[in-house]
Amino acid sequence: MWWDHPHLRGEGGLVMSILERWHAALAVQSPVAIATVIQGPGTGGKVLVSPEDHAGTAGNEDLDRAIVEGARAMLEGGKTGTAHYGPRGQRRMEDVAVFIQSFAPPPKMYVFGAIDFASAVARIGKFMGYRVTVCDARAVFATRDRFPSADEIVVAWPDEFLKTAEVDKRTVICVLTHDPKFDVPVLKAALETPAGYIGAMGSRRTHDNRTARLKEEGITDEELARISSPVGLDIGSRTPEETAVAIAGEIIAQRTGHSGGRLAERSGPIHAQAPDTATSPDARDAERSAAEAAIWER
Repeated sequence: MWWDHPHLRGEGGLVMSILERWHAALAVQSPVAIATVIQGPGTGGKVLVSPEDHAGTAGNEDLDRAIVEGARAMLEGGKTGTAHYGPRGQRRMEDVAVFIQSFAPPPKMYVFGAIDFASAVARIGKFMGYRVTVCDARAVFATRDRFPSADEIVVAWPDEFLKTAEVDKRTVICVLTHDPKFDVPVLKAALETPAGYIGAMGSRRTHDNRTARLKEEGITDEELARISSPVGLDIGSRTPEETAVAIAGEIIAQRTGHSGGRLAERSGPIHAQAPDTATSPDARDAERSAAEAAIWER
């Protein structure tokens, strides 16, 4: 973690305070949230939360777990606000009020191909909180009139633009050009980045032809597995807007590690447990009730 770096330690090797870590994160533009208990048990307790880790405590492990999950949800959208929990982190209770202040530069979405589908993807990308850039080499299509919701419109060859664009693991790359002379170079460039999501539009025949061309360029099967193609979840979408919803769903599912299936057909908790947090008290209560029921059935 960035806050465990030797340069972020004080004299004598002591780990920096929560406030110092907060300022250090802001200095390097790293996504971070600080949660402060402002009412109820543990008032004054602070928890610093990043996408991968957390530090500090609000008073007990259960409340910490709930705060970390809530802070990460707000951090994804760069939101700040007050959340309420029970003393053990229970939802739907208001014993504990926690003010969560988050800082997260908007993640970037690059949409390549100034087509009708791209306009819909740009709109839903903005709705999801992304800073959206639409790029196309054809100036007649890449216009503000056609993409009013985009933060930036770039007239350039997609692969050349992507080579100089800022890309991190939160970045989404959507290749909608549907033309091999654009698709192949920009996908090859995309695979050289740490982008968290790379999607490419096209039929299965287009996908197969594109895959063959990429292999000719030296792209391995392991690298090709990073490309979501055909792009989007299988929800029967046909219109540009429906396709944008399918793409948005796949972006969220891939980021959260979910399959994208129907919740009605699943069992267990709706929200996945964060990797560095303890089992929630609600989940433990459910497990305890199930165990007690099993005993009585014997």
